[in-house]
Amino acid sequence: MAIGDVLYEAKNISKKYGSVVALDGASFKLHAGEVIGLVGDNGAGKSTLVKILSGAYTPDSGSLFLDGEQRVWTSPREVLDAGVETLYQDSGLAPHLSVSQNVFLGREKVVKGFFGKLGFVAKKQMEHEAHRDLEEVGIAVPASDRSVSQLSGGQRQAVAIGRAVAWARKVIILDEPTNHLGARQASEVLQIVKNAKKKGLGVIFISHTLPHVLEVTDRIIVLRLGKIVKIAPTSEFTGDTLVGTITGTIQTLKLEGD
Repeated sequence: MAIGDVLYEAKNISKKYGSVVALDGASFKLHAGEVIGLVGDNGAGKSTLVKILSGAYTPDSGSLFLDGEQRVWTSPREVLDAGVETLYQDSGLAPHLSVSQNVFLGREKVVKGFFGKLGFVAKKQMEHEAHRDLEEVGIAVPASDRSVSQLSGGQRQAVAIGRAVAWARKVIILDEPTNHLGARQASEVLQIVKNAKKKGLGVIFISHTLPHVLEVTDRIIVLRLGKIVKIAPTSEFTGDTLVGTITGTIQTLKLEGD
């Protein structure tokens, strides 16, 4: 895919839980080499949309397209295999495992045993490749064989994001990646997002920390009560107008033509 090509597209996605409408006709496009911010108050529909995009939920109606091909996801594994990585707020790291084991979790490299028998995990190869892959996306981890439980909160989050960037071939969905991080640690995470953009990946950045959204994104999608009420270039927003659009004190239903 070339920079600017449409990677992932949602058309008229809707989802109900009983009588509660979680999403009502959500539509947007994500381009290669673009970071989109997804913002809204609690209950706006962000989590539902993310879970639909990542294959955890099935929409009641609407369509998803990856590389222009309509896709009906049957599982999150299918979405991962298609090149879309999702990092949820809990990071999904196993603290008792090493950095390299976490990077390759579920994708372990195995060396074949003698005479075609069961092989064994290629520990040294995974440590080398994990260190290389994390360095490529701008993450400095003391040692790839170090236990994740020994890392700081910021280092753990960086490893989780680095794993997503290293494995993603098309799209990365980041749910509150800077939550509970200090200023320096958050800055490092934002730089990783910028590096992912340079690689030509499409990034969906979900956050309540609006200064981070304004810093790292190209466009912003605002959700309110299950509806997308505005899609516009980030340059059109200030902190105050973004808050006003989220809360509804600034009335708008302007959707950018894309």
